[in-house]
Amino acid sequence: MDFVTNEKLTIVGAAGMIGSNMAQTALMMKLTPNICLYDPFGPALQGVAEEMFHCAFENVNITYTTDVKEAFSGASYIVSSGGAARKAGMTREDLLKGNAEIAAQLGKDIRQYCPDAKHVVIVFNPADITGLITLIYSGLKPNQVSTLAALDSTRLRSELSKYLHLPTNKIENCRTYGGHGEQMAVFASTTKIDGESLTTMIETGKIPGADWVDLKQRVVQGGKNIIDLRGRSSFQSPSYISIEMIAAAMGGKPFEWPAGVYLSNDKFNHIMMAMETVINKDGVHYKMPEGTAEEQAELVESYNHLCKLRDEVIGMGIIPATDKWHELNQNLK
Repeated sequence: MDFVTNEKLTIVGAAGMIGSNMAQTALMMKLTPNICLYDPFGPALQGVAEEMFHCAFENVNITYTTDVKEAFSGASYIVSSGGAARKAGMTREDLLKGNAEIAAQLGKDIRQYCPDAKHVVIVFNPADITGLITLIYSGLKPNQVSTLAALDSTRLRSELSKYLHLPTNKIENCRTYGGHGEQMAVFASTTKIDGESLTTMIETGKIPGADWVDLKQRVVQGGKNIIDLRGRSSFQSPSYISIEMIAAAMGGKPFEWPAGVYLSNDKFNHIMMAMETVINKDGVHYKMPEGTAEEQAELVESYNHLCKLRDEVIGMGIIPATDKWHELNQNLK
């Protein structure tokens, strides 16, 4: 049986709904026969492992452990959903302090037990900040850490599909950039619907301006809507998309949705946020998104919001000031 790689994949937070779904998805996609499930909560973790065993996947070695050293040693790839889940009435930012501390420890564990890891995908919220913290403490290169941001773009495509009563394959290049939060920048100019520019459809009234504003709000509130409907935060879509990301890093099909990536340039500096990206075996690569002046202004607003969250974490003492990051990770400017 052919796998994408034989190298070790460790799934952090495997006892949770996202983590357990990531494990099953990775096994179904035949990414690697060598999968380790890690979570500090032993009974639930064992339950997940038993479920995976009962699936009777062929030619795989599924291990599970509550010991971080055992989980991370020899890992080439890590996907982490190992933070607190978002609950009803909470924003992603409400999770900031606790999950920031978890991210700092995650980065330190990577540095200690698997400094040669090839790629890490961070899922737990606020992912832009937790991914940034993980990168700082891990010592990895910026192109080796990416965060889940594609959900906002897939939600945009879904909302357009429902609104226009069109199959999703008629809707191309839906894009949101910046933060994976309520200050995201939703771009219309990148999208084509059955070959026609979404911007043109809005400008000509095929999609009334008020409807577009409402639709954008549904995209921004996509995660909240799942909580309202199901009574818990989303887990199937983040599981699937994050495993698509790590599959691309392993050398599978390149991942071409926006992903969170580290930026340090003359416009966006010392931050992790969603850009136009490709993930492949060489890591995550980005280019600056093109858009209208209004869209670019929204992107700057999103960046400024993320900077405030980053500076809050600095104020908490969880990470040092930006000019000290190089002392923790020589790969960071």
